[in-house]
Amino acid sequence: MINLALLREDTRRIRDIIVRKDPSFDVDGLIKADAENRNLVQKLEQLRAEKNDLAEQAKKGLTDQIRQRSIEIGKQIKEQEALHDEVAKRLRDLHLSCPNLLSDDVQNGNKESNKAIKIIGEKPHFNFDPKNHLELVKNLNWIDFESAARMSASQFALYRGDCVRLMCALEMFMLNNNMQHGYEPVRPPLLINEKSLEGASNFPRFKEDVFAVEKDGLYLTPTSEVNLANLYRDVIFSEQELPIRMTALTSCFRREAGGYGATERGMIRMHQFEKVEIFSITVPEESSHEHERMLACAESILHKLGLHYRVSLLAAQDCSFASTKTYDIEIWMPGQKEYKEVSSVSNCTDFQSRRCAMRYRKGAGLKTELVHTLNGSSLALPRLMIALIESGQRADGSIEFPDVLKSVCIGV
Repeated sequence: MINLALLREDTRRIRDIIVRKDPSFDVDGLIKADAENRNLVQKLEQLRAEKNDLAEQAKKGLTDQIRQRSIEIGKQIKEQEALHDEVAKRLRDLHLSCPNLLSDDVQNGNKESNKAIKIIGEKPHFNFDPKNHLELVKNLNWIDFESAARMSASQFALYRGDCVRLMCALEMFMLNNNMQHGYEPVRPPLLINEKSLEGASNFPRFKEDVFAVEKDGLYLTPTSEVNLANLYRDVIFSEQELPIRMTALTSCFRREAGGYGATERGMIRMHQFEKVEIFSITVPEESSHEHERMLACAESILHKLGLHYRVSLLAAQDCSFASTKTYDIEIWMPGQKEYKEVSSVSNCTDFQSRRCAMRYRKGAGLKTELVHTLNGSSLALPRLMIALIESGQRADGSIEFPDVLKSVCIGV
């Protein structure tokens, strides 16, 4: 959640930042609800103070005037409390749905205004017409979408043979890479509760995107960012304990509602996919540096695999809900003939830590402050596999993989 004190102190500037990121958000409704809530709290405090004062007077001698006034105030307090409950709920709903504030260096606009700030390597060249991954994996009997749809639903995949070996190789390769960069491996549960999703900022705004296990009041995790953001919920760190860096491999589950074009078929967009995540908790002064460090960690995987990619700084309306600034790593897919996002690396500043009450103290006896949290995909497995399969294809339909994968998995 954003700091409402900032909105009160500099309403016009903060309002403009919010509108720049999400023009559809009712920021004026948030401003109004905040003002109404504070006014009601003030009225209730005054009424309760008067009621307490009357109680003290009654100790010295109860009069009809004191009794009547006390009854009137009691009725007013009940009325104001009911009104406050209604306004407070509206304020909380709006506050939880308000996006994070943007960094000053994030440009205006939507996807079309994203700015490529780095291009690494060159697009692979073929002396034949390259196939897309759907054709390649079908011929190799690596992925069975039909059987997956029969046992589950559409947009699921069943992996077989060497494709499973490739997945395992990539998973260990990415985890090892992240551990070399100082990230502690974590294996969280895949079922999470509503409070965790609210803490990570997925709820209430994106509730329809998450698979629910309604009988148990649990949800399938859409990304291990949710789990890692809640690992230290309600914790107060000492400054010396920070930064904390974690990496996790999990399956991720998303409804991904809506239709898809030809470029989104196959493994491009699925209900279940594997992803290695990196997550950092740091002091505010270091979060910008930590953001660049996190980006470098995710990029190092693609460097080692020899894949062509670009890094883009996302424009305001394309930044994620919780992010103040996001870099997308977009990998080249020869069979698709376009770049596709394989990682989003975001600085969420104190947006998640305010929800999760994650704080730190610079020294004994000093006031606590909110930490900053950052997250990034490192990396999304299906899209990385597509890039490797399509970039490594040969004219006969076989696939040549980088040597770094062969060293961790026999058979690829």
